[in-house]
Amino acid sequence: MSDTSLVLSNHGLRHSGGIERYLLTLVDSLHARGTRPTVIAHKFDKTIPEYAWVNPIHIHTWGLGGALRDRWFDLRLRRLKARHQWFPLIALSQTSAADIAICGGTHPGYLAAIDQAPSWKDKLAISLEAKHLGQASIVIAHSELMARQVKQFYGIAPDKVNVLYPPVDTQRFHPVSQQRKQALREQLGLPPDRCVFLLASTGHARKGLDLLVKALGHSDLPVLLVVAGRPVDMQAPNLRYLGYRNDIEGVYRAVDCTVMASRYEPFGLVGVETVLCGTPLVGAEGMGCMEVLQGDAVIPFKIDASDSQQASLQDAIQQVLSRWRTGTLQVADPLKGLRYDPTVDAHLQALLGHVDQLRAQRSGRAI
Repeated sequence: MSDTSLVLSNHGLRHSGGIERYLLTLVDSLHARGTRPTVIAHKFDKTIPEYAWVNPIHIHTWGLGGALRDRWFDLRLRRLKARHQWFPLIALSQTSAADIAICGGTHPGYLAAIDQAPSWKDKLAISLEAKHLGQASIVIAHSELMARQVKQFYGIAPDKVNVLYPPVDTQRFHPVSQQRKQALREQLGLPPDRCVFLLASTGHARKGLDLLVKALGHSDLPVLLVVAGRPVDMQAPNLRYLGYRNDIEGVYRAVDCTVMASRYEPFGLVGVETVLCGTPLVGAEGMGCMEVLQGDAVIPFKIDASDSQQASLQDAIQQVLSRWRTGTLQVADPLKGLRYDPTVDAHLQALLGHVDQLRAQRSGRAI
């Protein structure tokens, strides 16, 4: 490919949320293939190596926030696309300029999950999301959950929606020896006589920190809940904050299990990352990543306000402790714990196949 033949847009090229991490993963893999894509964004971190591996185009948003920023970005992107005749444009964030629309979440789905009526800002975001998905030729949904939601909330034709689970860097996320695992545990100061549960989170309300503190933080069981990411504004005897971590793979390996109690999780890369490191996921049913986890890699539970279903989390904790006491908690074969190929090459090959499909359609060629 030539330098400008592959064009991607997103809010930012930086270390931040899941969709930003997804873009960085794509850029890394393209760089390894000798491809230098064009990336359009309103925020670039010029200190990361990926910045030197792309043709960056900066759309200034002049301090605008939220939905107004996104609409300004959309307007400028549409004009730039027409001027440069970019095709196909792979859009990771909401824009009506998308030819291939990446769907890593839906705004109505999020509002429904938290039982919140849409504000005027939400309505603006939903309007732009409808154009992002409706005007694109292909929608790439990062889970079956997202595929159902784009059809449910936006009426997108099923034949336009393709499920393509997000990739994980298997060179970074992989198991280590027991000796190395113990060393990592000691570096973090984690006690040997407690089963350590990890919550990796930058949005504690959505990730269910309150539920986990209630179940683990004040428990008389030999457990410890550790949080990596955003600072914690709660206190409990069995709660510890690890700070922001650039070495999250080391944290996955050091703990006994990772826990996700998300009220809304379109996919949840954390679930796959931890399993690839040999550490099982204790996960709420209904999250996107639960579609691809199986066997000893996952201990599922339900989130519900009723006492009968709330016990499901306690049951999961007891299952974890039973395996922890017998030394069988670690995932025996991480790849067998997944129902898909998580490698970046497999994902990128499928994504580029959609690029080739649209180019062929435009030129009238068969593929």
